[in-house]
Formats: sequence, C-alpha cells, structure tokens
Amino acid sequence: MPATTQQHPTRRRRTYRILAAGAALTTAGALAAALPATASAGESHKPGGHGHLPGRYQDVQLLSFNDLHGNLEPPSGSSGRVTELQADGTTKTIDAGGVEYLATHLREARKGNAYSVTAAGGDMVGASPLISGLFHDEPTIEALNKLDLDVTSVGNHEFDEGPKELARLQNGGCHPTAGCYTDKKFAGADFPYLAANVLNEKTGKPILKPYWVWKKNGVKIGFIGVTLEDTPGVVSAEGVKGLKFKDEVETINKYAKVLERQGVKSVVALIHEGGLPASTSYNYNCDSSGAGDGISGPIVDIAKNITPKVDALVTGHTHAAYACTINDPSGRPRTVTSAASFGRLYTDTTLTYDRWTGDIARTAVKSANHVVTRTVAKAPDMTELISKWNTLAAPIGNRAIGYVSADVPNTGTESPMGDLIADAQLWYGKELDAETDLALMNPGGVRAGLTYAAKGSEGDGVVTYAEGFTVQPFSNTVNLQSFTGAQLIQVLKEQVSGSNAASPKILQPSANLTYTLDLTKTGADRVVTDSIKVNGTAVDPAATYRVATNSFLAGGGDGFTTLGQGTNDLVGADDLTALEQYLTANSSATAPITPPATNRITVVQ
Repeated sequence: MPATTQQHPTRRRRTYRILAAGAALTTAGALAAALPATASAGESHKPGGHGHLPGRYQDVQLLSFNDLHGNLEPPSGSSGRVTELQADGTTKTIDAGGVEYLATHLREARKGNAYSVTAAGGDMVGASPLISGLFHDEPTIEALNKLDLDVTSVGNHEFDEGPKELARLQNGGCHPTAGCYTDKKFAGADFPYLAANVLNEKTGKPILKPYWVWKKNGVKIGFIGVTLEDTPGVVSAEGVKGLKFKDEVETINKYAKVLERQGVKSVVALIHEGGLPASTSYNYNCDSSGAGDGISGPIVDIAKNITPKVDALVTGHTHAAYACTINDPSGRPRTVTSAASFGRLYTDTTLTYDRWTGDIARTAVKSANHVVTRTVAKAPDMTELISKWNTLAAPIGNRAIGYVSADVPNTGTESPMGDLIADAQLWYGKELDAETDLALMNPGGVRAGLTYAAKGSEGDGVVTYAEGFTVQPFSNTVNLQSFTGAQLIQVLKEQVSGSNAASPKILQPSANLTYTLDLTKTGADRVVTDSIKVNGTAVDPAATYRVATNSFLAGGGDGFTTLGQGTNDLVGADDLTALEQYLTANSSATAPITPPATNRITVVQ
C-alpha cells in the first residue's frame, strides 16, 4: 500500500498560510485566565458520602497520541529521537518511543487523575515494522488494548488493506487468508475506531461509528473522529474502493450538533490531518510571537472553521509535534495538538468541565507534549507481548538479505534510502525487461532508513528481512510502464505543481536520472527542463522511456496523474522482494553497499 510523505501535509482544496502569531494565535497567558470565583479548576468532591455534591468544575485529563504505525519496539535512528529546545536556545536530541515505555509513561500520568480519558488521532496501524505488519497489525491492536486506549479516529493507513480488514481489526476474527496466528482467536479492538467522514458509497452511511461519548459521574465528553478528506489520494484505489470521504469541517460540525441534541456539550475532535509548526522541537511554543513563528498547513484552515461547539482538536498525519491554540470562528482560542509519531511523545491536556453548563471552560485548558523517554522501567506486559510476537516473526525476520557499509538514512529532499530503493527497482526492472531506462520512488513510501549497527545478533552492517520490511512495508508491486519523454518531463514537474505545489513531493530517482530543482522559482518552473538527463543525455520529448515505479505511483498516486497514463504495463513482484534481491545480488560481508551520495538532484535555493 502507499505511504504519505511524513514531512508534508497532503493536498487539500483549501488555501493555507502560516498563521501569524500576533494575528490569529493566542498566547498561553490568555488560556490561564481565572475561572469564576465560585470554584477553581480541578475542584471536585466525590458524589455521595456525607451529603457532599460534586463541585462545579471538574478537571478531566485527556491523554493523546497519534501515528503510532505499529511501532511496538523502539524505533531506530532519527525515527526514534525527538528534538528538545533548551532554555539557552540550543537543542538536544532524546531517544524516545517503544510501547514498553509508552505504557509506563501513560500509566504514571494517570495516577492521581480519577477523571482520565485516552484518545488517538489515527494511523495506529499500517506502514508497520515486521513485528506488527507481518501479522496484519494484530499485535498493535493487542498493545493498544493493554494501553487502555479509549477511542481513536481512523487515519489513511487504516485503509491500507481496505475497509473489510479495518472492520476485522475493530470486531475481531482471524485473517481471511492468513488465518489465526496463535491458538486464540483475535479479539479485535476494545476501543472504538471513529470514521465520521468515511461513508459507504451505496448506503451513504459511515462505515464505523462517527462519534463516541465518554461518561463518568455526570461528566460527558463527546469525541468525533475523521480522517483527511484526501485519503483516496494517498491510499491505493483498492484500499478505498466503495468508499466516499467527506469534508472534515462539514462532518465535524454536523456531528457536534447531533451530540448537542443528545445533551453532550463538551466535544473533542480527533482529526487525522495536521500542520507544521515553525520549529521541529517538540516543546517549541508555537503560540509565541515573532517572525516565522506559528503553525501552517491544512489544520489551520480546518481549526478556524470548525464550530465553537468543539472544545479541543487532537490531530495527526504530518508527524509533527505541537500544542498550539488557533482561534475558532467566534474568535476564541482553542487547543490544537499533535504528538509527533511512532509513540515518541504523548500529549497531556487538562479539560476543565463545568457541571452547571455541561461545557468545557476554555479559559482553563492546558496542554503540553511529553517525551516517551526510555529511562523509565519497561512495562512487563508489553515486554511479554513483544517477546511473543518476535518469537513468531524471528524465522522470517532474522534472515540476512544484504550488507551496508554505513547508515543509510531516510532524510533530506533526496535521501540515501530513497535513492537506494530507486536503484534497486531499476536493477529489478532490467531483470524483467532489459529496456528499462530509469526508476522513480515516492518519498512517503520510504518508511525508515537502514542502520549499520546491529539491532540483534546479526552483526554490524547486516541488513535483515525485518529491517527491509520496516523500510518498505506496503507490498506494492514493481510496475514497468512506457512514457514519452514529454510525459517524463511532466511527471517531474508534477512534483512541485498542481496538487503538490504547496507541499512538494520529490520523487527519489535512480542514479542515471539527474536534473536541477530551482527553489527560487515557483510551480512547475522549479524543475529546470533543460537539465533533465537520463544516462547523461538530455531527455528527448519524442522518445520512449521505460520507467519502473511501484503500483501506487503507477496508479497516479500522490498527485502524479501522468504516471497513471503509462502504456505497456508489466507487473513484477512486490517492492520488498526487489530490494531484497538487489541487496543479495550486489552486496556481501566483504563488499557491502555504500550509501548513495544523493547528488542526483541539484537543488538551487
């Protein structure tokens, strides 16, 4: 299945701009305004007993995270670190993530909070490492059950294997082709998946629950869950067949009214769509004033248009970290959060519930992201779960498939890992058809890099099948198609124009494709046509070129409509098989592969 680019939000119909801190963001001080003198935030008396009634205001702890992507074990490399801003303005990195540690942090955070609810913003599964992905993400659902997750929205990756598989993850049952992996039938999720804006085309009704209400001692908070409207643009056509994805704002506003009619006036929206803060530090104050501060991206426009009936937004998709405020349509500040990805952070938000009105006292909302450090004790039940599934996966995952001489990171406009995959697909394409000319790889399909240091007992430099699976977990096929030179030029221009104009998606090229990307220009002109060369020769618009891509791109995914117009299709094996065969054939313990130099795209800034 396809992947979305982690660093950039996907396309939308709306226009976005950086939200200037002074104009539309409200400082944290505004949220600290005093509550009515009748009670303080957090005042609460247990009902009953000596005639005492609950106080007017009750603090509710909302713990949230997003984009776990089946990362049960601590992610490796940069995927397993967060950046922390220091008091003196410098930054440091902290190792983070792993459900053994996430469980400990969440359980510690809940202590002393009788009113606590845990929610997530989608992409709990999909694009998962082998320990989860090999078993169709049943291990992750089991882990989330143990984490006491109360509710989550769907994300685009929940549709990687289609709506029937999503329904199985919700309701349980053995996989239709793989069967049962253990002697126990898969029980499914203890928590509801919410999909308010995902409709069955035939019935026009949501495929899963649109909302859910958390209740305790008279306190009621409704949760509405949606995924990005553009999910069909970032998921294979097969994964969303028979489904319709509606506008996020219209859907949330609709169900906020439904909840209000049911007497639920406190509402949290779980939205699998997000934004990009001006800093990559998780503790950056995106409500601070100053040039370049604030947050940009799809979530800004969404947040500014969602009804004031909604009191807080838990978001995701962009894998960014932020705890901001964005004004609602009435001009009041409203909390918008995202906890990065892969279980590296969790967000702790205090919602002060007014028992007299049934609503949240917005002036008292406080929110902050916290690092899932690996310095705490591991949760024994999670260690046991990981051990169980690793034992089942070991015969497949521990097999060596190749060797590298150093880390192959997945960072940068052109990444060494993306280049390596493109090289592998060109090599594999030539095995299928000697006339194959070049290969292109979508950056969002590259889920991780390769590390030189041994993860287990395999030895330094050894690439295992499990590590390869983590890099390419989607089971896309390698497809060969023929294009004219003019079409190839258009494909490269679609990286920075059309639906990709605001958030470019730079395809990772095989070594024999070179060109210049001039970021001082705008739109399609950013790709310098005269610089495009294959094997050192300028592309001939009238010539025919055989191009290897994955099936997601071959279907026109990620806004590359021209790639969906190729001819003479030839479908090969899955992309991981291509990578495995390339590494096996072109590397050894004494002659490992050197990471590509990332000099195929010349970037002018």
